[in-house]
Amino acid sequence: MALIGVVIDDMFEDVEYTKPAKAFKDAGHSLTHIGLKKDHIVKGKRKGTPVKIDQTISNVDINSLDAILIPGGCSPDHLRGYPTAVKFIKEYFTTEKPVFAICHAPQILITAELLKGRKVTGWKSIVQDIKNSGAIYIDQEVVEDGNLISSRGPQDIPAFTKAALTKLQSK
Repeated sequence: MALIGVVIDDMFEDVEYTKPAKAFKDAGHSLTHIGLKKDHIVKGKRKGTPVKIDQTISNVDINSLDAILIPGGCSPDHLRGYPTAVKFIKEYFTTEKPVFAICHAPQILITAELLKGRKVTGWKSIVQDIKNSGAIYIDQEVVEDGNLISSRGPQDIPAFTKAALTKLQSK
């Protein structure tokens, strides 16, 4: 089964982490939580869901991961302010392994300059940012473009999770 790296920081959108994480675990996959400081507890913005960081983003072996999940909320915007986080995302993306990005997650992909020419969706407040990055914005619940699977927000979680699980099965 797959090892999924969850790239996460404080103020993540709880449900965009908890629902996909549960589905991945229920399907037999494992998670490792990747953040700025090992053993630090980050919390969700709405329900305060606690998540313990297992690995520091600057020390993760990208080859050990089969996929990454980037929940939305304020977390991706915060992480993109850290060069180590942007570098990790950029390096991981080049492996062409699956990247699951929901809601505000494209923000870190934009900073890593990974979206030019890619088909992507995301939260309505970042649509212009997505377009300005050179991506092709598509307003639908799930957009798949190669290794990238993206969704607009919490309302799309069932379709997002299904697409992610299907992608993991094809690996």
